[in-house]
Amino acid sequence: MLDPSSSEEESEELVEEESGKEPLAPAAARLSPSRPGEGPGGGGGGVAGGGGSAGGLQPGGRGSSAARPASPSPSVASEKEKDELERLQREEEERKKKLQLYVFVMRCIAYPFNAKQPTDMARRQQKISKQQLQTIKDRFQAFLNGETQIVADEAFINAVQSYYEVFLKSDRVARMVQSGGCSANDSREVFKKHIEKRVRSLPEIDGLSKETVLSSWMAKFDAIYRGEEDPRKQQARMTASAASELILSKEQLYEMFQNILGIKKFEHQLLYNACQLDNPDEQAAQIRRELDGRLQMAEQIAKERKFPKFVSKEMENMYIEELKSSVNLLMANLESMPVSKGGSEFKLQKLKRSHNTSIIDMGEENENQLSKSDVVLSFSLEVVIMEVQGLKSLAPNRIVYCTMEVEGGEKLQTDQAEASKPTWGTQGDFTTTHALPAVKVKLFTESTGVLALEDKELGRVVLHPTPNSPKQSEWHKMTVSKNCPDQDLKIKLAVRMDKPQNMKHSGYLWAIGKNVWKRWKKRFFVLVQVSQYTFAMCSYREKKAEPQELLQLDGYTVDYTDPQPGLDGGRTFFNAVKEGDTVIFASDDEQDRILWVQAMYRATGQSHKPVPPTQVQKLNAKGGNVPQIDAPISQFYADRAQKHGMDEFISSNPCNFDHASLFEMVQRLTLDHRLNDSYSCLGWFSPGQVFVLDEYCARNGVRGCHRHLCYLRDLLERAENGAMIDPTLLHYSFAFCASHVHGNRPDGIGTVTVDEKERFEEIKERLRVLLENQITHFRYCFPFGRPEGALKATLSLLERVLMKDIVTPVPQEEVKTVIRKCLEQAALVNYTRLSEYAKIEGKKREMYEHPVFCLASQVMDLTIQNQKDAENVGRLVTPAKKLEDTIRLAELVIEVLQQNEEHHAEVSSAFAWWSDLMVEHAETFLSLFAVDMDAALEVQPPDTWDSFPLFQLINDSLRSDYNLCNGKFHKHLQDLFAPLVVRYVDLMESSIAQSIHRGFERESWEPVKSLTSNLPNVNLPNVNLPKVPNLPVNIPLGIPQMPSFSAPSWMAAIYDSDNGSGTSEDMFWKLDALQTFIRDLHWPEEEFGKHLEQRLKLMASDMIESCVKRTRIAFEVKLQKTSRSTDFRVPQSICTMFNVMVDAKAQSTKLCSMEMGQEHQYHSKIDELIEETVKEMITLLVAKFVTILEGVLAKLSRYDEGTLFSSFLSFTVKAASKYVDVPKPGMDVADAYVTFVRHSQDVLRDKVNEEMYIERLFDQWYTSSMSVVCTWLTDRMDLQLHIYQLKTLIRIVKKTYRDFRLQGVLDSTLNSKTYETIRNRLTVEEATASVSEGGGLQGITMKDSDEEDEEDD
Repeated sequence: MLDPSSSEEESEELVEEESGKEPLAPAAARLSPSRPGEGPGGGGGGVAGGGGSAGGLQPGGRGSSAARPASPSPSVASEKEKDELERLQREEEERKKKLQLYVFVMRCIAYPFNAKQPTDMARRQQKISKQQLQTIKDRFQAFLNGETQIVADEAFINAVQSYYEVFLKSDRVARMVQSGGCSANDSREVFKKHIEKRVRSLPEIDGLSKETVLSSWMAKFDAIYRGEEDPRKQQARMTASAASELILSKEQLYEMFQNILGIKKFEHQLLYNACQLDNPDEQAAQIRRELDGRLQMAEQIAKERKFPKFVSKEMENMYIEELKSSVNLLMANLESMPVSKGGSEFKLQKLKRSHNTSIIDMGEENENQLSKSDVVLSFSLEVVIMEVQGLKSLAPNRIVYCTMEVEGGEKLQTDQAEASKPTWGTQGDFTTTHALPAVKVKLFTESTGVLALEDKELGRVVLHPTPNSPKQSEWHKMTVSKNCPDQDLKIKLAVRMDKPQNMKHSGYLWAIGKNVWKRWKKRFFVLVQVSQYTFAMCSYREKKAEPQELLQLDGYTVDYTDPQPGLDGGRTFFNAVKEGDTVIFASDDEQDRILWVQAMYRATGQSHKPVPPTQVQKLNAKGGNVPQIDAPISQFYADRAQKHGMDEFISSNPCNFDHASLFEMVQRLTLDHRLNDSYSCLGWFSPGQVFVLDEYCARNGVRGCHRHLCYLRDLLERAENGAMIDPTLLHYSFAFCASHVHGNRPDGIGTVTVDEKERFEEIKERLRVLLENQITHFRYCFPFGRPEGALKATLSLLERVLMKDIVTPVPQEEVKTVIRKCLEQAALVNYTRLSEYAKIEGKKREMYEHPVFCLASQVMDLTIQNQKDAENVGRLVTPAKKLEDTIRLAELVIEVLQQNEEHHAEVSSAFAWWSDLMVEHAETFLSLFAVDMDAALEVQPPDTWDSFPLFQLINDSLRSDYNLCNGKFHKHLQDLFAPLVVRYVDLMESSIAQSIHRGFERESWEPVKSLTSNLPNVNLPNVNLPKVPNLPVNIPLGIPQMPSFSAPSWMAAIYDSDNGSGTSEDMFWKLDALQTFIRDLHWPEEEFGKHLEQRLKLMASDMIESCVKRTRIAFEVKLQKTSRSTDFRVPQSICTMFNVMVDAKAQSTKLCSMEMGQEHQYHSKIDELIEETVKEMITLLVAKFVTILEGVLAKLSRYDEGTLFSSFLSFTVKAASKYVDVPKPGMDVADAYVTFVRHSQDVLRDKVNEEMYIERLFDQWYTSSMSVVCTWLTDRMDLQLHIYQLKTLIRIVKKTYRDFRLQGVLDSTLNSKTYETIRNRLTVEEATASVSEGGGLQGITMKDSDEEDEEDD
């Protein structure tokens, strides 16, 4: 493999000359593109790729015959060699074509006089690569896993989770990244749009605006997206890259097109120097020659009538005028350019050379030229004086000493010593900026004369050390001063000069150059590092801090070279080459040359590594007879170019080339290079590329229509292969071509060739097909609405393409027809891909949840697939599984519709009809889903309700969409589920009625926990509700069997109060759950929704009415079976029945009330029934209590005055009291009644949940009791009460009064006229008894007393 080099020996490789190979052999070192001329680096683009080619080009000589396997036949081998030779010839032709093209491009860059780099182009964002996308995914996953230090609330985490699942993990985003159209800004804008709806839906918080929340969330998003990178470094990097996107220097443009055309660095340097691109006068002369050639060519075309084929014959003369006019315009532009050499008017900005493509400095060219003051060196010197020899004339005891100084610095002195032993070992430290300092050491002796003012100098020595000087001490002969008898003085010194960090090498060299060191002589050179990327070759004189001359090594290439003829001095040569300059160096030693070349190689940063020549290649410059060089430097460069085979490209006449095809090639390669850089360019060239292409077209007469047609073709080809191309860019080029073809002269060119028109029609058709395909695949070509505005631009371009000419607009209906057809196809494409995605996700879910089962099913599916038995395939999918898959598919369908609305609705701002077409697209999309949905519902067993969640899911989405609500699919959905809802309600009504009928027959009236009071929103299909069983076919339709009700276990611990019976609670819960379920369906059709609501309210009213009536009957029956004596205790069942009424009243408000103008019609009816029933139940219970009281009073009636039983009891008690202690008659009866009353009150108060019913019951009970007692006393108005009657009644009345007062009966009820009548009668009877009996009441009195209260307690 041939290493690129800039030395003159490049074309004189000994291997080539000795082997005598064909000239095609060097092409083996160049990379062959897959398509000649179309690769970004075709025809010599890479050195690494050339090695493999070179290895396969070994000729079939003797040395390689043994290692190569035998060929089948000579003819086959020769055929292969012929094919290989043809391939190499094609590659060589391609390489030559690119070299010639690069010469034209270089001249455009070197001396532009038509175009400028545009500064108003849109700034392109850095694109995201596959690796960067994976890194971003990992960062967001780390945040979601809690592995970062970013603090966030639940709402933000949910938003990030949704963004991660929907956007980052989307295959559409991966495809957009692959197409090169995804930038960091795209991902940020999608997230911003994603969270705006979420933040707007959040409730308002005092003191915290939603704009603040949005900005806070975006800051956290940026922190997650950035990861651990330093934001300052990232900002600096983005600023630098953005600047390089805006403007490029000449050097950067050269380097860019070297990469585009696959030109090597040394080839560029050869061409640059040979073309004298740094000489503006030469470039202006070259342009003048080109323009004269173009005028001659125009005249020749007119003379020979060799015109291109135009659409009209009259355009031939116009074509000649256009050619001449374009040349005249170029001449005028050239005349406006300055003629002074190095004029800054046409200079581009120059940037400091760097090893990478990032921008370091954006200054002007002169700002980067080093000045002498920029090169600063600081040396440290150590001077050690050891001893002196040769002091013979001085007395042994004379004092001697030495001084040392560096030129321009301070002076130091050693200690004193005797002349017999002049040794010191004294060290002096100095600092200097001189690269060649002068170190002076003087020897003195003390003067003995009285009048001597200073000591006598004996001798001195002056040294010029360098960093390469020996470090050890050496003897130096001193220059003896006058009148010193000792002429052979020697001093032993050690001078150490340290090398500064920024000095990389130094030494004496011979040198000659074009701009510096113009005379061949020996100088002291220092290689200085000024910065990380800037090195300078400096020559110094003695005692000077600044260099005499310097050469900045930016862009130079160093290499070994042969001795140069005519240069006497130096034995080994090397040179440094740059565009417009060559500096030749020579050293006296081969090793010194190697060290210099290595140091300069590291400094230049060149890719080519110089290799020392072999002994055969070395030539002795001093012993050879070589001719002198008298030719100018330009001839020297031309000779070098000729040796490398470059002269044909340099001397070729540009007018003889087909620049249309050459430009087509360079534009195609530039576009490939642009699409492969780090920017999301979407097909737009960079400003530097636009500048070069504009200059090339203007300078070489490339027609604008041809340029844009080629551009359109290249863009279409890449768009068809999946690259992301901006439709606005396509629109711009298409509009230019359309305007030109239809004679509108967008660039002043009025001639239209037949080829241009035919190519335009072809591209127009290709563009129409592409645009229709992109609209059909709009979800995948413009995912999540990115690039921004691309879909809108695509529709606008399609509208332009459909135009017959450039004036008449296309009818809107025609555009809508085309787009409608595309969107219909888009619905099929989107649904097909969505179905495939749902199937894949379903299989993944099965593998995760049921790995063993899924493995078996996969084996079974494989077997069935091989057998191609469709029926068996259908049997494997259960109805439940099919319904589950349909629900999952419905979720994806809704998500797609929401994304379409969110990301593609902005097109309506430019095209009013877009929203209507999108509605049609959505209906078509849903109709495709309806087929699968209908198929899944058809296989479901009858009378199963698992499909209701599907309806709720779809209906909740559609009813919130104004365009799709009650649309075609929505009505189909209603028609599909309306019979199912009616059937469900019918069965539930029959089931609840049956449960009431059977439940009350077996009702035990034991209280149960409530399931309805705290369960207002039960979703029937999602909880453990009792399901209506399937009705057998052979059973006539009637009341279906309903399983026994059992509440979910998780509800048991929620409620702690006893309520109604099991049957009533079951009924209320079922009614509530049924109404909640139907209400949550949100039936969209208003009339049917009202019908369902009315029916359910009526059903609830009928059910509650039945429950109330059955409870009333059961209440009366229960009371009839109870005891009538004071042993009666209020049973729990009585309280439960009251609680059923309480629940019925509470539930009727919710279950029976109708809104929307119904004025609670059913609620009023059932409420009246409940109130009436409660009154009857209270009346029955009070009647029971009164019956018990009447029984007590009946016992007291036996003591009425004048009855035989009364006289008998009085006599018996009196007789018995003489012998035994007879108990007080009547007290046991009173106590038993009081106990009964208190127990009944406590039970009712504790078990009945309605306070109002208790109060009404107690009021009526107290009033009725007092009425009975009053009636009993009234019947005995003329009789005096027996003592036992009096005592019993006093106790009963007083305790009753106090107990009911404690239960909250109002004083107005307690102190009624009836009570006052009873109290007055008993008081009178008490007074009469106290007079007649004389203490027979035994302390029982109607008067209130604390003692009695204590006794009672």
